[in-house]
Amino acid sequence: MNKAVNNGPWSGTWVAERLGVELVGDDNLTDLLGLALRRNPKRAHLLVSNVLGKHVPQSPSVVYGHGFALGRRVRDLLGPAEAAHAVVLGYAETATGLGHSVADGLGTAPYLHSTRRPVPGLTPAGGFEESHSHATSHLLLPEDPALLAGDGPLVLVDDEFSTGNTVLNTVRDLHARYPRTRYVVVALVDMRSAADAGRLEEFAREIGARVDLITAASGTVRLPEGVLEKGQELVARHEQAQPEAPGPVSPHAHPAAPRPAPTPPHAHRVTRVDLHWPRALPDGGRHGFTPAHRARLERALPDMAARLAEALPPDARRVHVLGFEELMYAPLRLARELEQIAAGTEVRFSTTTRSPVLAVDDPGYAIRTRLVFPAHDDPADGPGERYAYNVAGAGFDAVVAVVDSAADTPALHAPDGLLAQLAAHIPHVLLAVVPSYLPAPAHQPERPPMLPEPLRGPAFSSYAPEEVGWLLQDLSDVTLEAPTEEREEAIQSGGAHYAESLPVEYQPSDQYQELFHAALAESAARIAQAVGVVTETVITERSPRPVLVSLARAGTPVGILMRRWARHRHGLDLPHYAVSIVRGRGIDANALRWLAAHHDPADVVFVDGWTGKGAITRELADALTEFEASDGITGFDPEIAVLADPGSCVRTYGTREDFLIPSACLNSTVSGLISRTVLRADLVGPHDYHGAKYYRELAGADVSVAFLDAVSARFPEVDDAVDAAVKELQAGDRTPTWEGWAAVERISEEYGIHDVNLVKPGVGETTRVLLRRVPWKILARAGAGADLDHVRLLAEQRGVPVEEVPDLPYTCVGLIHPKYTRGATGADGKAVNV
Repeated sequence: MNKAVNNGPWSGTWVAERLGVELVGDDNLTDLLGLALRRNPKRAHLLVSNVLGKHVPQSPSVVYGHGFALGRRVRDLLGPAEAAHAVVLGYAETATGLGHSVADGLGTAPYLHSTRRPVPGLTPAGGFEESHSHATSHLLLPEDPALLAGDGPLVLVDDEFSTGNTVLNTVRDLHARYPRTRYVVVALVDMRSAADAGRLEEFAREIGARVDLITAASGTVRLPEGVLEKGQELVARHEQAQPEAPGPVSPHAHPAAPRPAPTPPHAHRVTRVDLHWPRALPDGGRHGFTPAHRARLERALPDMAARLAEALPPDARRVHVLGFEELMYAPLRLARELEQIAAGTEVRFSTTTRSPVLAVDDPGYAIRTRLVFPAHDDPADGPGERYAYNVAGAGFDAVVAVVDSAADTPALHAPDGLLAQLAAHIPHVLLAVVPSYLPAPAHQPERPPMLPEPLRGPAFSSYAPEEVGWLLQDLSDVTLEAPTEEREEAIQSGGAHYAESLPVEYQPSDQYQELFHAALAESAARIAQAVGVVTETVITERSPRPVLVSLARAGTPVGILMRRWARHRHGLDLPHYAVSIVRGRGIDANALRWLAAHHDPADVVFVDGWTGKGAITRELADALTEFEASDGITGFDPEIAVLADPGSCVRTYGTREDFLIPSACLNSTVSGLISRTVLRADLVGPHDYHGAKYYRELAGADVSVAFLDAVSARFPEVDDAVDAAVKELQAGDRTPTWEGWAAVERISEEYGIHDVNLVKPGVGETTRVLLRRVPWKILARAGAGADLDHVRLLAEQRGVPVEEVPDLPYTCVGLIHPKYTRGATGADGKAVNV
C-alpha cells in the first residue's frame, strides 16, 4: 500500500492555531488527517482525510490501497470460514468507496452501502440516523433483502469512528431484524473520546454479540470549551470577507504546477466518453454488489480505462478523475486503472460532496478551494448546493467527471452547473456516464416484500437467542396499555378487540411470588414429565426433526422446554419460533409465509401451553384452511401439541390433568418479558408481523429463565417415567372428546352468561381472567388443593367470590363479568354479583 505524501505544513495547522483544537494519537495520524471548519450547526471542525478520496485529491492507488489493506486485516481476523460468509456494509456518502475497497480486500464478500436516494417501489431493508451529519437519513435498499439476512459476520465500514453513534444506530436497527453473533467495525481512524471508548463493548454485551474494531490509526480530538460557537463565528467572518476563491494552489499540487487563470466556461467543450459499461452491472453497492459482479468489473476495467486514456489530450500530464457523491467506487477503480496504464501521467482522484465546508487559501488548511454548483440528480431531499474541493487551482490539465445516468441532467450541463465550474479552471473536461443500476421491477406487484428475520434476545426478550426466534414486530415504544375495566367495557361493547390493547402488567405481591416459587418447587417434576411425554410423542409421530412453533406467548416457555428436552434426550438442536394467533382474527399469515420459506411446513409443530375449551385449536385449523386457499401453501398440520389438555381437544399432549403450570401464574415475567401479542390496523400493516412489547423495565422481577431451569433440571429423574407414560399414551385412545367445550356450554347456560367466550376453563385460563380481565366469580372443583392456592389469593385480592362445585370437569373455571360496564363495579374496581 502506498503512503500518502504530504508536502509542506500539516493541513490542520490553521484550525489548530485559531480554535485550539488538538489532534493527538498515532504517529501517522497527521499524515492521514487534516482539519477544516464545517458549515454545520452540530460540529465545528471537520476531520479531512488525505486518503479517502472525498475532499482531497489523492493517488487512486493510495485511496484504494488503504481500503483493500483494511479488508485483508478483516479477512485475517475472521479466518477463512467466517470470512467466506461475511457481508460488508459501507456508509453514504463518504465511505461508499472505502467500504467497497474493504469488501475487495476480503475477497468474496458481497457489498452494500447505505443511500440517501430512495427508489420508488423498493422497500427499505433497514435504516438509521447519523446524528452529527448535515443529512441524516440513511436507507438500506438491497435488491435481494436476503443479503442482510444471513448469520455470518457483518462488517461495517466508515471513514472515521468518532462517537460510535452511527455504528450503534446501524447495529441496533439491523440486529433487531437480522440478529447475528459477530460484527466487525472498520474505519480509517478511530477518534473516539475516552468517554465514548467503552460504549462499543457495553453495546456488544447488551446484544450478546462479538464486536471487533479495525482501524488504520487512532487518536482523539481535544476540543476547548466553546469551540462550536467560536468555530461558527470564524466561518461567518471568513465567508463574509472573501468570495469563492477562483484558484489557489492545492496542497497536493505538483510543486511546479502553474496557477491557471479563470477561463469563461463557454470557451471549453466537454468531451463525452462512452465507457461501454457492462450491461446490467451495478454502478456500485447501493443495491448490492456480489462477487460475480466484482469479477465482471475486473474483466471490463482495462478496456474502459483505455477508452478514457484515448480521450485525454496527448499533452495531459496531470489528470483528475472526479466522482460524484455516493458514486465513489466506480470512478476510483477507473482512476486506478488509468493510473496504471497512462505512463508519465499523474492521476488524482476525489469526489463531489454534499458536505458544506469553509475554504481557506492557506497551506496549513485542508480545504484550499471550493467549487459550488447546484445538485443535478433530482435529489429526494430537494435542490441544494453541492461542492468540489481542492480541484480548482490544483494545476490539472484535464478532469474526468464520472457521474451516473440519474445525474446526467440539464442541471449538470447548465451555465452554473458542475461541468461549467470545472471548465472555468481546467483546460479539458471529459464526462463519463455510468448507467444507474435499478433493481428489476417486481413482475408480481401483489407479492409482499421480504419478511424480516425473527427477533431474538437479548434485543427482544430475556431468553437466550438460540432458545426462540420471535416472528413478531417490536412495539416496545408504543403505549398500548389500558386499565383493565376500560378494556373490558370496550371489548364487551364491541368497541374494540381484545388484541388491540394490552392490560397493565400485573405486579405480584410478595405473598403471591412466594406461592409461585412454592408451586414451581412442587410441580417441576410433574411438568418435566409432561414436557418429555409431549416431546417424545412429537418426535415419534410428527417429525424426527420437528420445527417447534409456539403460539405466543403462553406456548413459548413450553416450546423452549420441549427444545431443551430434545437436546437432553436426543442431542437435537431444534429450531423454535414464536408466532401470534388471535381469537377471531386467526394466525399471523406473514409468520406462516416466513416459516414456509425457511422450513418444510410438514415439519412444523404448533405448540401451546394448555387447552381450555379448545377455541384456539379451532381457530388454528380454520386459519390454516384459509391460508392454504389464499397462498396455495400446504403442509402445515393444524393439530397443536400442548403440555396439558384438560379440555380433551388434541391428540398430542403431555397430560390431560388440569393441574397448575406455574408459567400460567404470571404474565410477561415468566414469558421472557414479552407482552401478549397485538393486532391493530394502524400498527400492523398487511405485510407486517403481529406486534408485541418487550418490558425491559421489569427485568428485576423476571423469573422466565429460572422457571425453565427449574423444570429442565428435573429431566434426568423423569426419564423412566416418561418412557412408561409414552407407551401407555400411544397404546390408548387419544381421540379428542371435546368434553371441555361441552362443559363450557353447559356452564354458560346454567349461570345465565350465554357467551362461551366469557367462560375460561382450567387453572391457566382462570389465572388469566384474574390477571387481565374483570372476573365475576370463580368456580372451583370441590376438594381442589394446592393447585388453587394462587387462584384463591388473587380472588381474595380482587374481591371475587370462589364457589365450590361438585363434578366440575376442570380444577377451576373463571367467569368474566357477563354484563360489565364500569358502573357495575365499585370505586375500588372489585367485582360485584349480578
